[in-house]
Amino acid sequence: MITLNHYLILSGCLFAIGMYGIITRRNALLILLSVELLFNAANLSFVAYARYLGDLTGQVFVFFTMVVAACEVAIGLAVAILLFRTRETLNTDEINTLKW
Repeated sequence: MITLNHYLILSGCLFAIGMYGIITRRNALLILLSVELLFNAANLSFVAYARYLGDLTGQVFVFFTMVVAACEVAIGLAVAILLFRTRETLNTDEINTLKW
């Protein structure tokens, strides 16, 4: 039987993979994917605790978090496309458009 600990271990592994991707990757799209892994790890924890406690509050919170994540992806992809059109790269080390 799958217990709460199994879900939390999986969530922790997903979170660690997402943090590793944010820290080590330099491509803007891979960083966005890593942020999505972080969101999904947090959502998995909320759903696991909601199931464990028998309360739907965690699942409702996950629904709103998924809406925010979808908006973040849409805006992030739009920014990535604009950066690629202007700089012809998505490497975050070479992008300095926000600097003076």
